[in-house]
Amino acid sequence: MYAYKEYDQQLLDERVEQYRDQTQRFFKGELSEEEFLILRLQNGLYVQRHAPLLRVAVPYGMLNSNQVRKMAHIARTYDKGYAHISTRQNVQFNWPEMANVPDILAELASVQMHAVQTSGNCIRNTTTDQYAGVTANEVTDPRPYCEIIRQWSTFHPEFAYLPRKFKIAVTAATDEDRAAIRFNDVGLRLVKNDKDEIGFEVFVGGGLGRTPLAGSLIQEFLEPKHLLSYLEAVLRVYNLYGRRDNKYKARIKILVKALTPEVFRDKVAVEWERIKDGALDLPDAEIEAMQSCFPDPDYEILENNPASLVEAKSNSSAFSIWLRQNTAAHKKAGYQIVTLSLKPTSVAPGDVTDDQLDAIADLADRYSFGEVRNTHAQNIVLADVKQTELLALWEELKSLNFANANINTITDIICCPGGDFCALANAKSLPVAEQIQREFDDLDFVYDIGDISLNISGCMNACSHHHIGNIGVLGVDKKGLEFYQISLGGDAGFGASVGKIIGPSFKEAEVASVISKIINIYIENRIEGETFLMTYQRIGMSPFKEKVYAKNN
Repeated sequence: MYAYKEYDQQLLDERVEQYRDQTQRFFKGELSEEEFLILRLQNGLYVQRHAPLLRVAVPYGMLNSNQVRKMAHIARTYDKGYAHISTRQNVQFNWPEMANVPDILAELASVQMHAVQTSGNCIRNTTTDQYAGVTANEVTDPRPYCEIIRQWSTFHPEFAYLPRKFKIAVTAATDEDRAAIRFNDVGLRLVKNDKDEIGFEVFVGGGLGRTPLAGSLIQEFLEPKHLLSYLEAVLRVYNLYGRRDNKYKARIKILVKALTPEVFRDKVAVEWERIKDGALDLPDAEIEAMQSCFPDPDYEILENNPASLVEAKSNSSAFSIWLRQNTAAHKKAGYQIVTLSLKPTSVAPGDVTDDQLDAIADLADRYSFGEVRNTHAQNIVLADVKQTELLALWEELKSLNFANANINTITDIICCPGGDFCALANAKSLPVAEQIQREFDDLDFVYDIGDISLNISGCMNACSHHHIGNIGVLGVDKKGLEFYQISLGGDAGFGASVGKIIGPSFKEAEVASVISKIINIYIENRIEGETFLMTYQRIGMSPFKEKVYAKNN
């Protein structure tokens, strides 16, 4: 992974001291709440229902074991002993004292981490596929391009105060979009043209919240050398024409929809013509230099499916099921990608304790070249595990409560903190997630349901992307009471669809049974090989709606 150069570290250390001074001035009364608000947001600090929340940037989801140990130390020393993995692959602390945040930032800087631009109306953390660089099903490794974007966007003076926050996601996968690129302000997909050259498809105007929209394709093949100049042109058009009078209409998705994608594309083309083939061009040597920062680790020459693994699978059905659910094929023979589930029942999805973080760091050192990855679905990945060591790893994961074999199932729920913590939430999310997990406690039935995504958000800000879950649950307020809307048919992948609300909302106590009815309709109507989403797309909403709202059913 990319290691900071001297100027990276200097820039970060100076930023920490700037923020320390700003915090001290705030406590002395020399900065007003309004003045300090902008400063703390651009250093990742929110004020939530019970305490501040600090969001730590994890560029493209990658951490080394020393950084994970630092997360454990911060959770133990400055928080309440745990951290939270967000859907943008970041780490959040829910209980820091505001006065301690400069010290936390200094601790982060000591291991090349920060909270810069994790909030505020600026370019946020760039995300990517958690399997980037290790899956065989990709055009090329997207991480070098993510790092190039990170360096270009950090402290960019022209884009520090955009009309609204701005998110970029990159993927090079050919099998599945694990980065949800169509639901970012800019989504980049690395592809090959008919000459076997690599370039980017550029999607603009995706996003969720009050107006969920899939991004529109405005550039079918962008040469890598033009990546930064084209992004700069997109941001300039947005900065110029984006609304600033209404924050609910300030996102680029609203501008693209209002202008039409075609008009927006034309405006970008005009601006791009002015600045391309200039200082922002990426020479091949520059790209190659960044690619050299992401070398393969020292893989051994191994065989796939070694005899020891075959024997272990035959001796333990539980181990065999875990392999099927929680691991994925690796580009190198004899290695496997392993996902650690952070979704045990009765634990907030995505939460991880300080002791667990220390254990993850140790596991990474022993099994995966000291590397850890956060996922869009709020889990953890060890990307380079030898197949001969999978059984030993599984045994350790069981003792740490990470071995739940539920990845991509109905209990692998993406969920925000909701009304228990967030000041913006209309309703609680965590109790609903636990209710659903308990409803589906029969693993044989869970596996029979197959791949499905279920996302729960506590408000329309959609931090858990409920719009694009195959099943989405949204907390709403009805005269001071908490109710829940349910939507069906969302797709975060290359199909990119926004779910449709099934009908009137439900009380909290009803949600799990309603989900159960929806699943039963799917089971009754599916044909062999169909996922939930495929069945929904074939039969439509009506059968689900009739069952859910039928009297005496």
